[in-house]
Amino acid sequence: MGQHLYRIQILERHLDTFGHVNNATYLELFEEARWDWITKNGYGIERVQAERQGPTILEINIAFKRELRNRQWVDIVSWMEGYPSRVGTAVQQMLDAEGNLCCEARFVIGLFDLNERKLILPTPAWRVAVGLPEVAAAESK
Repeated sequence: MGQHLYRIQILERHLDTFGHVNNATYLELFEEARWDWITKNGYGIERVQAERQGPTILEINIAFKRELRNRQWVDIVSWMEGYPSRVGTAVQQMLDAEGNLCCEARFVIGLFDLNERKLILPTPAWRVAVGLPEVAAAESK
């Protein structure tokens, strides 16, 4: 399964009163990286709106390991740990410039059909978007 790398600089707007990244901001940065990931793989907001099928988060587990401070560069690495049914697990790690793990999050995700208002099996386009191998036509039925 493929990994996606997203690099970003921590800025003043990301900080809390302690001078490090606010806990809620980590989720915003991870989301920004996920949108970059799927958009670069052909599943941006335009496709979500046109097909009325898009990603949804069902559960989040996040571990804060090291503080991040102003003007640090970080890499956010994203990949799918597994996607055995309508629900999969995406992992994202935030690493500092030295490669130290600063934060790790696991997201239970699904592809949500806006017309049917329910989770659906990952479509071939969605599988490509999240770096999963394609499945044979017979398997996807």
